[in-house]
Amino acid sequence: MTAATASLALTKAGLVDYERALELQRSLHAEIAENQRPNTLLLLQHPPVYTAGRRTLESEKPSDGSPVINVDRGGKITFHGPGQLVGYPIVRLKNPNDVVGFVREIELALIAALKEFGILAVQFEGNSGVWLRDEKGDRKIAAIGIRVAKGVTMHGFALNVNPDLTAFNQIVACGIPDVVTTSMAIELGRGITIAEVAPIVEQHLVNALGRVSI
Repeated sequence: MTAATASLALTKAGLVDYERALELQRSLHAEIAENQRPNTLLLLQHPPVYTAGRRTLESEKPSDGSPVINVDRGGKITFHGPGQLVGYPIVRLKNPNDVVGFVREIELALIAALKEFGILAVQFEGNSGVWLRDEKGDRKIAAIGIRVAKGVTMHGFALNVNPDLTAFNQIVACGIPDVVTTSMAIELGRGITIAEVAPIVEQHLVNALGRVSI
């Protein structure tokens, strides 16, 4: 773990099983809530897994019977897999009641990072996450799901860099019928790696988290 700012620690963990990462989040959350550890940002990838937020309907879960991990975050069902940059900011919020504002800051940070690669993403009113909206139609490139307890956040975002997107065909992703999921590799029409993207995302997230955390 290395310090990213005076009040934010950064952990880069590579490919981590989802349930192990969830245990780590819970441990960090407990320590940060008790002021025993600085705010922490986890950046990692997961082996293939479906996770379902609290509002997920049974009809939105995988049509092929694949197992699903139910979690206590906001949002609905999504897929995680290699080639997707996952970030878990575990931070004490200045305003614990403004969860929507926190989500919007993460969205803006990801939008700014994508712009550096020439991808013009936007926020989509009424829908969380990061989107592309142009003549090709609406496409989702990053999902966000957050939980706040004791004024400290858990869970976070998943940015599609170059994952296999076929797993999204088995679910109603984010509870939005017929949503089109895209990736940086698809939008750029070339290969791109997590190693290229992670430092840029990290930079913009550190700035955003500094504005909303204490």
